[in-house]
Amino acid sequence: MSKTEQHEDVLIWRKSSYSIANGQCVEAAAVPGTVVVRDTVNPAGVRLRFCAEAWQEFTARVKGD
Repeated sequence: MSKTEQHEDVLIWRKSSYSIANGQCVEAAAVPGTVVVRDTVNPAGVRLRFCAEAWQEFTARVKGD
C-alpha cells in the first residue's frame, strides 16, 4: 500500500467553489505531495491522483493565470 493510499482513509475533501446545485462537481483532498480528486456524485468511484506541481499548473491554467 502506498503512502497516498494509507492517507486516503483520513482525507479532508473540499468541494469545488464552482459547484452547481445539481451535484455535478468534483472534490479534492491533499496528501503530502499529492492531490486526490473524486466525483462528488460517486465518492467511492475512481479517484485521480496528481503530483502537487501538476495540480497547481492545472488550476492556474483553468483560472487563466
